[in-house]
Parts: sequence; C-alpha cells; structure tokens
Amino acid sequence: MDFRYLPMTADDRKEMLKQIGVESVDELFSDVPEKIRFSGRLNIKEPVSERTLKNELSSMARKNKDLQNYVSFLGAGVYDHYIPSIVDHVISRSEFYTAYTPYQPEFSQGELQAIFEFQTMICELTGMDVANSSMYDGGTALAEAAMLACHHTKKNTILLSETIHPEYKQVIKTYALGQKLKVEEVPMKDGITDLEVLKSRMNDQVACVLVQYPNFYGRIEPLEEVEPIVHGGKALFVVSSNPLALGILTPPGHFHADIVTGDVQPFGIPQSFGGPHAGYFATTKKLMRKIPGRLVGQTTDEDGKRGFVLTLQAREQHIRREKATSNICSNQALNALAAAVAMASLGKQGVRKMAIANVRKATYAKEAFKKKGFEIAFDGPMFNEFVVKSKKPLHEVNDWLLEKGIIAGYDLGKIHSKLKNHLLVCVTETRTKEEIDTFVEEMGGA
Repeated sequence: MDFRYLPMTADDRKEMLKQIGVESVDELFSDVPEKIRFSGRLNIKEPVSERTLKNELSSMARKNKDLQNYVSFLGAGVYDHYIPSIVDHVISRSEFYTAYTPYQPEFSQGELQAIFEFQTMICELTGMDVANSSMYDGGTALAEAAMLACHHTKKNTILLSETIHPEYKQVIKTYALGQKLKVEEVPMKDGITDLEVLKSRMNDQVACVLVQYPNFYGRIEPLEEVEPIVHGGKALFVVSSNPLALGILTPPGHFHADIVTGDVQPFGIPQSFGGPHAGYFATTKKLMRKIPGRLVGQTTDEDGKRGFVLTLQAREQHIRREKATSNICSNQALNALAAAVAMASLGKQGVRKMAIANVRKATYAKEAFKKKGFEIAFDGPMFNEFVVKSKKPLHEVNDWLLEKGIIAGYDLGKIHSKLKNHLLVCVTETRTKEEIDTFVEEMGGA
C-alpha cells in the first residue's frame, strides 16, 4: 500500500457510514450550516508515496546549515557542547520517554529517582538548598523567580540588568504585564551591570534584582558587589546562570543569592534549532514552599527502604488559581533526565575540565582576534563568549563565512542599534585550534 499510515479503504469508509446510519460524508456533516462549510479542494499538494515524501523531506533538510557540515561559533543561549553517548541510550529507554507524571510513586521510582538526582546536582552546582524538577527553559525559570519575589515581598517593581538575555527579558515583561508589575532595566557599563545606576534605582518598591552570570555578552558579573546593594534595599537577589560555567565559577549561592535559575541545555541537550530545553530553579529553604513546578523528595517506606515521592505541594495547588504559586505545574522530565545523565557521566572533575576548556579556548580565540587587529568590545573576565567589532557590515561578513563553512556568531545589531556590526562569538570545548585559527583568518579576509 502506498499510504501505510492511512490504511482506510473506500470499503472501510462505506462500512463505517453504514454502521452509524448515514449514506455519505456530506450527510455526516449536514448539521454544520452550509455557508460555513468549505467547498472545493484545499490548496495542498497531491498525496505521494511514503518513499517519495521521505526523499522530498530529506532534500529540504539538506538545505539546513547543520553542525555535521559547518563549524559553529554561535552561542547566545543555545550551545554546541559535547554530549556523552550514554545520554541518548538512557533517554531512549521506553520507561523514560513514554513516562507520564509520576503521581503514583509505587509505579514511578525510576523516574522519581532520576529527577531527584537532577535536583541534587543542580543544588551542588548552584550552592543552593533546594531545586525543583525543572521548568520549560531558562527564560520561564527566570520569569517565575521574578514573580515569586514579587509575591513574597509584596512589592511591585522588578529591576533587571540590561545584560540579561534579550529573550529572557521579553518573557519577564510578558509575565509582569498580566500581574500589573513594573519592570525596569538597569543599563550596562563596559558589558556589565552599572552598579552606580543600580544603587540609585533601589527603593522600597523593588521586589528583586535580576542579573545573569555569565551575562549575555559573555562577561562575568561581580556578584560580590551586587549582593550588598540588593539586600541593603531589602530586595531578593536573583541570578540566572549557565550551569556549565558553574563548574569553574563561584556558585551564586556563595554570594547569598536568594534564587538561582538557568537553562540546562549545555548538559546533554542538542541545539535542535532552539528547543526544547529544560530550565532549572534553585532557592533557599526559606522560599522552599513557594517554589514553582514540582519537587521530588526522598523518604522511606513502611519497611524502611529508601523511596522517592512528589513532595511539599500538590498539583491542585496550581489548578486553583487563587492559591497558585505558578501557572507551570509540569516539568521537562526527559530533558532534565538528559542533563542529569550528562552531569553524572562527566562527574565533578569532568564538568570542571569541560568548563576550563571553554575558558581556555575562548581566551585563545579572543587573543587571536586582537592580534589580527580586531577590537574586542567589553573586554574583561569571561566564560566562553566575547564580542568582536567588525569593520564591515556583519550581514556581508556572515554570508562570506557561511560560504567558507563557518557559522560566525550572533549579530548584536539585531537587539540594539548601538551594537551594530558587533558579533557575539562563542567558543566551546568542541572547537579545535585549527577551526579557531581558520575562523579568525577568514574573518580577517572578509
């Protein structure tokens, strides 16, 4: 049969119509007024065989600029990192990829333990007391943190740094609109949050201050200097952080952050054209009962054996709008599992080595650009991203590099006119010295 996914024959259709007592499909829909019924043929292609369709889709897919055929220096929130092969083996097991919400612990111990391990590793990386079982992505996790802060402090102003990911800022502003909250941006200075402006913006209506670590432009925010300004103003200190960077950076929890969020895409989750991801949300014991999403706890059964359960809050808490702490009552279990497997596979030393490789290779690339005569904007401490200023229009440079098999980076002119012809470059552990040298050379040639 040409269409094995549509096995209904004309005889099958006739038999079904007869069974329900109508003569034709038109008669079946006779209750729908004729004036709103579509007549004629839909403007879509005629059906083809499965093999023909597969060939057509494969031909379309080959037009994509994929990482098998191109070298990528594009980051800006979605990164090309090493993924241990064990990740796909584990998440491809049917008991994980078909698992539903683990409400019944007696049937869900594997899923619950996997989530518990994820929470534990996030706490170790962030230096926080408790983490949830994941959120949709880094943007929603940060927005949920801002909402929690406003509800907890009973204040209505959110201060966020200009150096936060622009898409995260859009998510926060969308959340705040419905809650009638004020969102104010603190400008940056030399690629990091302007602390003098931050001090001047603090008042008794500020619920929280949000910063990113490392920030969108690759710089390391001075959390030690930010924290006393925030807590001195009796606001909550919220940090969005790349979890891989925490393999080498001092955890935000050590700077007395109240909430730490981020996206675990760097651990075991492919780029996949931008999603799906999994966000993490970690906080202190003081805010534990206000945490959004799900929490898995460890307990013992009546025989004293270790077990795992959903704990502290019920789904009904989110269904009843007037009692809800969040409109997210689910989690990204499969992606969180991928991140947990990746972290466990790498181990503490492996995560640290991977983070160090990012710093070293990005530093090598930055110095190579300087030697080639390029200006580095916002130069200073960084993780794996930095900003290069181009002397030519970036759209021309990027087109040139694509022809050479290189995906150059993110054009910052898309988000701010003052950053026209500024390129955000990302160098991860997957890039080789030869690839970096070629990139710098071709960029100079462009």
